[in-house]
Amino acid sequence: MFNVRNTDKRLRNKSFIDLFCGIGGFHLALSSYGAKCVFASDINVAASNVYYENFRIHPKGDIKCIKNIDIPKHDILCAGFPCQPFSISGNQNGFSDEDGKLFFEVYRIARYHKPKLIILENVKNLLSHNNGNTIAVMEQKLNSIGYDTYKEVLCATDFSVPQARKRVYIVAFRNDLNVQNFDFPSSKGRLKVVSDILENNVEQKYFITNSYIINGDITNDQNKYDKLMRIGSVGLGRQGERIYSVRGQGITLSSQGGGVGGKTGMYYVDGGVRKLTPRECARMMGFPERFRLANTDAECYKQFGNSVVVNVIQEIIGEASKYL
Repeated sequence: MFNVRNTDKRLRNKSFIDLFCGIGGFHLALSSYGAKCVFASDINVAASNVYYENFRIHPKGDIKCIKNIDIPKHDILCAGFPCQPFSISGNQNGFSDEDGKLFFEVYRIARYHKPKLIILENVKNLLSHNNGNTIAVMEQKLNSIGYDTYKEVLCATDFSVPQARKRVYIVAFRNDLNVQNFDFPSSKGRLKVVSDILENNVEQKYFITNSYIINGDITNDQNKYDKLMRIGSVGLGRQGERIYSVRGQGITLSSQGGGVGGKTGMYYVDGGVRKLTPRECARMMGFPERFRLANTDAECYKQFGNSVVVNVIQEIIGEASKYL
């Protein structure tokens, strides 16, 4: 039912490397255009195991320990580098954090290999972090090694994914491609809501046993909404304690969310309140039904919270590929 959209194979003669690959959101998007992955890297063993189960590629470990010469030549570099140092829900220590420095590994590899295209993803707050100085440094570094950079905040809701997930995307073209202007994709596909990605006959363990309050009569509402529709709460209604309607968008999946409904949010479904299942999280990130999940719910929630939305990446690649 939920599958990566079929595309033409316009990138069948192109190769890519997948840095901070996680479980392979970038891989799914790029391979849908026929591009071949020649290298992947992630320090997280559990995520790397899932990547191997789905793509039969063993991601290398810590990128800081991998020499430039040991990375194959490639046309496209993609990286969803760690976001916690720049996120409002993280420590915001930026480049002073060891994970925050990992952007410079992207810079190091790009300076050596000079791929035609670089695609990066991170949290929206990256744009305002340190009063805008952080993103300015990143752009300056890429400009200094011969790239024209473009950036845009896109929301997954606009790409047939029922999740209010806003992320900044950075696309950098090598100067010799002479890209004078790049337009990011706009809204694509029909509006989907949480009810569109729900499984049937969900196990009882996903339902909330805490007492909760539902505000108003929502049982007859059959409209679809392009925003979050909060309808109730557990406890004090703090983050992780809010209940939403399945006729609207889902909250941003998080790898570190707290509260009884943390990581997936809580939804009023069939007369009860529950979290999302791992497969529902996969659907909410644009992953296909055939995708093999981690063995535990906890790992699945962490991995999808850290992943990229396949639909959004696919549409960006579709636009960027016109210049390759």
